[in-house]
Amino acid sequence: MSYRPPLVPYETFVADPPDLPVRSPGELGADDVLRAEVAGTDPHGVTLTATCSSGRTLVARIEAAGDGILRVRLADDLSVRSRSARATTLTRPAPHPAEVTVDDAYARVDAGAVVAEIRLDPWGLRFLGPDGRLLVAADGGTRDISGRRRTLPLGRSTVDGEPVAWHESFVAPGDERFVGFGEKFTPLDKRGQRPLMWNFDAFGGESDRSHKNVPFYLSDRGYGVLVDSGLPVQFDVCASTHSSVQVLVPDDLLDYYVLGGPTPVEILDRLDALTGRPYLPPRWAFGAWISSGFFPDSEQRVRERARLIRERDIPCDVLHLDCYWQVAGRWSELRWDERAFPDPAGMLKDLAEQGFRVCLWMNPYLMTDSPLYAEAEAAGYFLRRPDGGTYVADTWHGSYPVCAIVDLTNPAAVRWFQGLLRPLLAQGVAVFKTDFAEAVPADAVAHNGMTGVELHNVYALLFNDVVADVTEEVAGHRTVWARSSYLGGQRHSAQWSGDVNATWPGMASTLRGGLSHGLSGVPFWSHDTGGFHGTPEPDLYVRWTQFGALSPLVRLHGTTSRLPWDFPPETERHAVAALRLRYRLLPYLWSVAVDAARTGAPMMRALLLDTPGDPTAWTVDLQYRLGADLLVAPVLDESGRRAVYLPEGDDWLDAATFRRHAGGRHLRVSAPIDRLPLYVRRGALVPVVAPAPTVAEGPFRDVTLVSWGGTDSTTVVRDPDGDTTVTAVRDGDTLRVRVDGPLDVRRVAVVGDDPPRHVVLDGRPAAVSPFEPWFGEGDAPGGDVADLV
Repeated sequence: MSYRPPLVPYETFVADPPDLPVRSPGELGADDVLRAEVAGTDPHGVTLTATCSSGRTLVARIEAAGDGILRVRLADDLSVRSRSARATTLTRPAPHPAEVTVDDAYARVDAGAVVAEIRLDPWGLRFLGPDGRLLVAADGGTRDISGRRRTLPLGRSTVDGEPVAWHESFVAPGDERFVGFGEKFTPLDKRGQRPLMWNFDAFGGESDRSHKNVPFYLSDRGYGVLVDSGLPVQFDVCASTHSSVQVLVPDDLLDYYVLGGPTPVEILDRLDALTGRPYLPPRWAFGAWISSGFFPDSEQRVRERARLIRERDIPCDVLHLDCYWQVAGRWSELRWDERAFPDPAGMLKDLAEQGFRVCLWMNPYLMTDSPLYAEAEAAGYFLRRPDGGTYVADTWHGSYPVCAIVDLTNPAAVRWFQGLLRPLLAQGVAVFKTDFAEAVPADAVAHNGMTGVELHNVYALLFNDVVADVTEEVAGHRTVWARSSYLGGQRHSAQWSGDVNATWPGMASTLRGGLSHGLSGVPFWSHDTGGFHGTPEPDLYVRWTQFGALSPLVRLHGTTSRLPWDFPPETERHAVAALRLRYRLLPYLWSVAVDAARTGAPMMRALLLDTPGDPTAWTVDLQYRLGADLLVAPVLDESGRRAVYLPEGDDWLDAATFRRHAGGRHLRVSAPIDRLPLYVRRGALVPVVAPAPTVAEGPFRDVTLVSWGGTDSTTVVRDPDGDTTVTAVRDGDTLRVRVDGPLDVRRVAVVGDDPPRHVVLDGRPAAVSPFEPWFGEGDAPGGDVADLV
């Protein structure tokens, strides 16, 4: 009897990935590169003729593709590109000067921060730092005592004589750590995991199935690896063997980059230089987004929500209307339900006068019950089946009518689709939530000839591009609120984690997903505050709102109400207080956002980004730095207790009690429900403003600068209209503060155990302003909420 695995729940989907063919027992098929000869050199790199174990020859190319970036290709013909490139370009390499040297045994290509050393016979490839330190070496192929293969080195594999995938392997020391791969909800260090680059409709957000895959990882050894392919690339990160990272690419060539550092921030900067800089959302997008929720809605309800938000003094800039702004059962035809919304133009105008922008839900599927379906189907605007018929798919997993999928490789379909969006933007809609886009079936056929396998991942990029283009045309910005993405998707701000469960473990896995995605080059990320599926208990709602308020972006959304007043009064009070804290911190958050757009470093930063030399920082994945100066540790269970690690290299001040703690230590914290564990780097200069109902237009006015520690310090507050350098110098009992730039600093507050008696601001004596605590309740300043462990 053949082996059958135990019965376990397993979700299947119309767009599950295809399995790669499997060789028969004893069939040979892995064709490894054995040796190479130099075919030519140029100022950028070296071209080689590679001989494989079968005797066939391939062409290899190793070249500088940017400062500190090396590109490696192996193919039959170097003019070949990834099959996904027919839809969109994933990388933008530029010829870069390199130092190229060749002798009888070796070739070297020096790109500055990373150097390739190629041994010609037998084949060997190593990547070194500029100081000669080994970053990573290719694995030449490990076999056991019986001669059985344990790893797949550089080469190509066939099944029944047909090529199926290219592969490369890298030696992994026993203590090396690996992070990245997009929005993965598993532990941050991916050692022992097998990330698959295939976008899933990832229910719950609690596994390695994710909406947003990025075929990139970075190592604590000071390098990163990026694979240029939109197909379902597989990474085996020390899972099959603890000693090797294996990469399997089912494409027409192997095309990967090695990015030098040595720091993670430098690696991410090079990643975004290669794949595109992040798009900075408008400043209003950093205010609170409050959703109608995934249940029937109406104009009357929207107006009532807006009234109560302002009446109850809840900060909010964006009202999101989910699916039910359209007729149920006819999603996504992008037309108002006229019975539920009789006067959308008047509603939008009135909401704008109250300071609200409006976001509308949408997706790239059209339900077959829509009156628009027949005309669009006849025009060929949808993906097709192999037999030429329209591909009608169960994109909603049986819960709603089947849908056709708009073929965004068809220029006519793009014009038609944007024509549905343009009137809504002209009417006053500010932004769209671009939901779904993971449902392209593997056997679909696109207008441009791509198969579903080739299109599946990059379809998300096409979808967000199409919506961002028309939004920019009419509304003047390119922001979308996107669920699905792929390599290069940082050009689509913002992104959120999808349909997470409204549970304590769901919040923890969501946090891991955000940190993982940030380490993949995407800085502007969010999540459904309160959890999406189910109703959060009051304490969970408060804790998740505290986490959301100190995330890059914040939106309250779920299958049931996430409106603060639909929870007990005390719960509402604590949740709203968290949102008000966010609005106080907006000058700081905006500065962090501007820096993230320039560098690719995420706003929500895993600790390893700022202290890569701290081994513990690579193991911590349930807390983060928000920018460089704030350390956020969301409470993850109903007890209110948790462990917190303070990174080495700095002292930290508890934002609630002002108690000072040395870095490089663990704390055991008990946080009352009115606050989360929040720490500020001693020496930080944090600009804040008074909380307001909305994000102010124009420059921040009447700013208070908070000196945490009252010590010497310098910070740069960033803004597209001009950066401001703030310098603080402690001179005995006086703190001298100088502001060079447009930031409107009116006063200085000092927090710490040794405050100065006097402050001089830009040469003029100023009173030491009383610090308005960021938390309104709980222990008085100087109290103790943490015990060392």
